[in-house]
Amino acid sequence: MGKTYLLRALVEQLGGFYFGATAATAGESLRQFGAALADHAGSPAPFSFATWDDAVSYLFGLAAPDRGEGPVLVVIDEFPYLEKAAPELPSLIQREIDRFQVAGSRMRLLLCGSAMSVMGGLLASTAPLRGRAQLELVVRPFGYRSAADFWGVADSPALAARLHAVLGGTPAYRRQFLADDVPESLAGFDDWLCRTVLSPLSPLFREARYLLAEEADIRDTALYHSVLAAVAEGNTTRGGIAGYIGRKSVDISHPLNVLEDSHLLVREADVFRAGKSQYRITEPLINFYEAVLRPSWARLEGGQAAQVWSQSAERFAAQVAGPHFKEMCRAYLLGPGSALLDGSLGQVGGGVVVDPVARRQIEIDVAVVEPGSGGSRPAVALLGEAKWGTVMGLGHLERLRRAAEVLATRGLDTGRCALACFSAAGFSDPLRAEAARCGALLIGLEELYG
Repeated sequence: MGKTYLLRALVEQLGGFYFGATAATAGESLRQFGAALADHAGSPAPFSFATWDDAVSYLFGLAAPDRGEGPVLVVIDEFPYLEKAAPELPSLIQREIDRFQVAGSRMRLLLCGSAMSVMGGLLASTAPLRGRAQLELVVRPFGYRSAADFWGVADSPALAARLHAVLGGTPAYRRQFLADDVPESLAGFDDWLCRTVLSPLSPLFREARYLLAEEADIRDTALYHSVLAAVAEGNTTRGGIAGYIGRKSVDISHPLNVLEDSHLLVREADVFRAGKSQYRITEPLINFYEAVLRPSWARLEGGQAAQVWSQSAERFAAQVAGPHFKEMCRAYLLGPGSALLDGSLGQVGGGVVVDPVARRQIEIDVAVVEPGSGGSRPAVALLGEAKWGTVMGLGHLERLRRAAEVLATRGLDTGRCALACFSAAGFSDPLRAEAARCGALLIGLEELYG
């Protein structure tokens, strides 16, 4: 995401101390830290610390009130490597923070890492650093609009949407991984994909595996890949995931929790049914890997990228682009599309409306629901359906109308409910005419990127 880039720029600007940890033993890490600190201090010889206790005490001593004025910036990057080698480090840092809280300290310590579960655990309920942090910042990937600008494809929404469905908004994928290899147009997307993500010679080919392996709490990678594959295949409930991988629901609680803590899975609540939820893969490249690369791994390693991709169009649309387009539509309503909601501040999500008369379930891809407060009823501000490869027609709008009727019979306020059709493939002429008559919203890729 560019964390190291940002940290190095900050240190360069303020003249602080930067240390990038590596996977090493406690002793080697301590020697590397002493050498880096000596280099920063201008010492001709590396500092030799007997223990991490000595190193941390010396580090905080540099920021003692009697050692000068102004803040002292210290950045430790990839901190999970250090904590794995020296588990006592958080406690040592806590001790020094507490010691200087009374006497005063100029220390400004930034701990950074890529392993989300480890970094999140630093501030957990019983962790030593609980309550000592003044800032907890997660560096997020670019949103779909910013990613289009970054890749230079904002003038081609169809290409931008496909790029984001495969690679998401990770900045490094363009510069460091692909050396600015960007598809020139939508017509060149297939060739670009075959020579990059689907090529065994590309760094991106195995990147999804590495993303999973770098999480410290993930040991049985085969089990975790199976869980992710189940979600990519459309098995988004706990029971569906368990059935797909041949385990009991109780047996997958731990891997689900670890994947959530690692920010690789997210559990999204059904906005219409209390207690119901579905899982979604948050990293597009991992979803693409599980849906397209992993099932054809041997063929791709054999250089058959073009053949595999030509046979993956339906899978890509159903398991990658379609679900991703739905998330783009929700993000649109949280951003520029919020103006369509007439000031609504409701929950944006999705869910299932059960029609008792027709005995069917109506899946709502995009919904905005305002919780009731005081004596007011919960209100539905918007109901929407999102389709990636389907030209939407009157049937889609009628399904949304029926869902609004069912919700009204359940006591929800649908008086100001907007109906929205989201499509990457377009809308039929009858639907356009009906939308103009009744005020329904028709939102395509041009509007999402407009």
